[in-house]
Amino acid sequence: MNSVFRKLQTSVTQQALNQALTSCRATPSIQHPVWCTAVGHERLYRSMPTHGIGRWKHLLPKQTAKKKKDKHQMKQIVAATKTAYGTLNVSVSGFDMTVVEHYSQYIHNLCNRLGFEVAECYALPTKSKELILMQEQGTKTYVEAVLKSHQRVVQLSSLNAAMSPVFIDILLKNQPEGVQLSVTEHTEADFLSRFKARPEMEGLIAQINQ
Repeated sequence: MNSVFRKLQTSVTQQALNQALTSCRATPSIQHPVWCTAVGHERLYRSMPTHGIGRWKHLLPKQTAKKKKDKHQMKQIVAATKTAYGTLNVSVSGFDMTVVEHYSQYIHNLCNRLGFEVAECYALPTKSKELILMQEQGTKTYVEAVLKSHQRVVQLSSLNAAMSPVFIDILLKNQPEGVQLSVTEHTEADFLSRFKARPEMEGLIAQINQ
C-alpha cells in the first residue's frame, strides 16, 4: 500500500513541476523573475537591462589635445548714430545680492521682449565698506558693520533713441527699494574694471620689462 502511495505522489509532483516549467518558459513572471529563471535554468539578461542608460561620452569624438583658453578681449564699441545710441551700460548696484540679481534679470528679459540687442551681461567684483564708529569718551574706534555692495551690468548695443525714454521709464517704475540704477556709455575703463587688480604682479612685470 505504501509503495502504491509513493508512486502516486511522485507522479503528481512530476506533473506539477512540468506545468510550472512550461508556464515559466511561455510567460515569464514579472513578480517573481528570480524563481522562474531558477526553475527554468535560463538567464533573461546577461547583465541588468538598465546598464548603459544615460551614457553619452562615448558618442562624442575623441579630442587629441585641449586648446588653451584665449584671454578675454574687449569687444568693439559700437558708435552712436542719428537714430540709435552706441554701446550702453545699464548698471544695477545694491547691498542685497538677490534683489540686484533679480532686477538685472528683469532688465535682460525686458530687453529681449522689446527687441533690444543685449551684447553682454556680467557682474563686477564685490566691494566692501567698513562702518567705523568712535567712542563717546575716548579716541578709540571700532568697526560697527561691514557692508558689501554688489553690481551687475547689462550691456546694450544700438539702442533705439525713440524707444529709450519708454525703456528708462519702465525701469524706474519697477526699480526696487535700495537698488541704484545708472545708464552710461561704455568705455575702455569700464572693461578694465571687470578684473581685479594685481599690484604685485604688475610690479614684477615692470621689473622684467626694465
